Parts: sequence; C-alpha cells; structure tokens
Amino acid sequence: MSVNPPRVLRGAGGLLVSLAVILAVWQGFLWAFQVSPFVGKGPVAVWSYLVSGPGAGSHLATLGRQSVVTLRDAMLGLVAGTVAAAVSAVAFNLWRPLEQTLMPVAIVLRAVPLVAMTPLIVLMFGRDLAAVAVIAGIVTFFPALVNITLALRSAPREPLDVCRAYGAGRVATMWKVQVPVALPALFASLRIASPLALVGALLAEWLATGTGLGYQILEAAAVSDYTGLWATVAVTTAYSLALYAVIGAVEARVLRRFGFGPRESDP
Repeated sequence: MSVNPPRVLRGAGGLLVSLAVILAVWQGFLWAFQVSPFVGKGPVAVWSYLVSGPGAGSHLATLGRQSVVTLRDAMLGLVAGTVAAAVSAVAFNLWRPLEQTLMPVAIVLRAVPLVAMTPLIVLMFGRDLAAVAVIAGIVTFFPALVNITLALRSAPREPLDVCRAYGAGRVATMWKVQVPVALPALFASLRIASPLALVGALLAEWLATGTGLGYQILEAAAVSDYTGLWATVAVTTAYSLALYAVIGAVEARVLRRFGFGPRESDP
C-alpha cells in the first residue's frame, strides 16, 4: 500500500491550522469578553493541568479512564443510529407508503428536546448501555436518515434502466446501483454524526449513567474545578476532531475503491 506524501502533508498541515485557529479563538474569546480568570481557563492553563503542572499525571489518568467510557458510548450511539438510519432509508425507498407513515414519527423524534426524553428513556431502558445507545443513537439517526434517503433516490437513471431491462428486481437494483451511489452520503452522514454522537454520549452520561466525561464535566462544575472543566471540554473537542478525521480518511479509501474521487496516485 503506497502513501502519497503530498496528500499526507496537506492533511497534517490542515489539522495543524485547524488546531491553531481553535486555540486562537478560544483565547480570543476569553480576552474579548473579559472572562474572569477564576472561571475562564485558556490553553496554557489546560496544558499545565494535563501535562506540565502539579498533579498532571493524576488528572490525565482520570481523563483517560473516563475517555474510554465516553468513546465507547459515542461509538455505540454512532453505529446504532447510522445502522438504524441506513436500514430505514432502504426500507423507505423500497416501500414508499412506509416512508409516508414513519417519516413524520422521525421528525417528531428529532423535534422533541432530548433532555426532556431522557428520563423516559432511562425508565424504559435503565441506566446501562441500552440507554446510552438509544440516547446517542437518536442524535445521529435523523441527519443520517435524511442524507441516505435522498442519496438513494439520486441514483442515475441510466443504470436503473439497465437493471430493469435485464429483469432485476427492486432489491437487486437497490444493492447493485443505489447503495454504491449512496456511499458518499453515508460517509458524509458519519462525519456529521460523529460529533453529535459524542454530544449524545455526554448527555447520556450526565443524565443517565453517571460515568464518563459527561459526568466528569458535571462533577468538575459542582466543585468549582474550572480548570478541570475546561480540560475535559478540550479533550472532548479533540476527540470530536479526531473522529471526524478518521472517518474522512476511511471515506477517502472506500470511495476510491468504488470509483469516487481522485485515484490513489493522484496528487
């Protein structure tokens, strides 16, 4: 497997630029709004808390343990929401009356504030991984459903006509033509949903499970540990950027195999 150095360098350079912009906006926000140093902690304070200051090793170890829980919860919600959305989108395209019946339900599900739904979800599913999957999955389900449904309908007419001419059924046509065409939309949905899955996981941990970075944020705010609070938020943001980048890298490789985008040898 060959690696294209210019593309790798461009990706690394873009990541560094994005990181620099985020840090500058973060510090600029604190300066512009004159946030009290007791409450508002900048990148230097967070770096000291996690890396160079007293107790940094303990702080980093605690965040590491909680990060494992949150990333597990986020990935569970991302997979559950995306799989449910993909299956629903395929069903909607195969049986249009089903869409007319269930799409309003999905819209209502998206419109109701998740904070209001969480107590009901906890009552029905308990405070374990099932509740996390439902809460984080709901956040990722709707955008993925809309994107994939529209992508399945946007397949070119010519290959669809060829499949019909050769007597292919609706399921075979869906698998041979519409699903490959929908792959870019699927990965776009994953990139959009990955930060949302983290938000859903944090909400589930805050309101349901009492574990992970979501509960760590709540606990830090309760004891006025504002440096720990900012550090936890910064780590969560870093995970969101990393998930987005990883999904983008997987997307590029998969889509090249299906003939989308530049070839491996392109600059």
